[in-house]
Amino acid sequence: MIKKTLYFGNPVHLKLRQAQLIASYLEENSERSVSVEDIGLAILDHPQITITHGLMNALIDNNAAVLWCDSHHLPNGMMLPMSTNQVFTKKLQIQLEVTEPLKKQMWKQTIQAKIRNQAMLLERLGKDAGLLYALIEKVTSGDTTNIEGQAAAWYWKKLFEFDETFRRKRFGVPPNNMLNYGYAIIRAVAARSLVASGCLPAVGIHHRNQYNAFCLADDIMEPYRIYCDVAVIDYLCEHGAIENEILQAEHKKLLLQLPACDVIIDDEKSPLMVAMQRTTASVMKCFEGETRKIQYPLLYAK
Repeated sequence: MIKKTLYFGNPVHLKLRQAQLIASYLEENSERSVSVEDIGLAILDHPQITITHGLMNALIDNNAAVLWCDSHHLPNGMMLPMSTNQVFTKKLQIQLEVTEPLKKQMWKQTIQAKIRNQAMLLERLGKDAGLLYALIEKVTSGDTTNIEGQAAAWYWKKLFEFDETFRRKRFGVPPNNMLNYGYAIIRAVAARSLVASGCLPAVGIHHRNQYNAFCLADDIMEPYRIYCDVAVIDYLCEHGAIENEILQAEHKKLLLQLPACDVIIDDEKSPLMVAMQRTTASVMKCFEGETRKIQYPLLYAK
């Protein structure tokens, strides 16, 4: 069953009662409930939200990820279980002992999958994707020649041909804010799935940053970014440019649907949250030496 994504953007008190998340809205004098075991991701986006220790522990026990948003309503922090796998210590040791050549091969697969999906989106939009398809074959082990960067420059230029001023930057003008929000949701889904598969999200195959607790999530989410790109570009094509730097409710509602959007892996369609679990399980199998292939999604079936 697909886990639920919950969003709280108003003053509310969140507590646990009989294995249910109880949301008490004081202004409305009303309560709503949802089973904790059905929750995959909860997003807290208001300074007057309170949450009990008991509920937080219940969410951890059920492998739910919790995102806290900042004053700009963008995800700013994440809570995850420390482990949910029964043989976590054994799997952690295996992950820490993964050889550099294997990491580089896994990163090569990751970048090839990312670029292939970018090319497919450009192709769907009737734009020139020839260069991206050519670059896929040039990705080397570890992507030492930074083909990812070359592909990104072409991809964003073609994707936003209708707006020559657009630059993909974390703190750039809209719709960068929509992209940031969507990517944060996908990152949370990736981190949650990695923990469930017995992986430590802090130890990446490519990303290395002593201040980043989610390096592996940042690695594995790369081919999944495309689903956020699709949602944003389709929205812009239908509604026009976004001028407000503060995300509106309709933007968040659209992006909160990402964990449930359709994803194709090996010709099988499933919700993104389920597909991510397949991907992270294959990552652990690579670490364990059972396979050398990561199961990444394909934007469109061949």
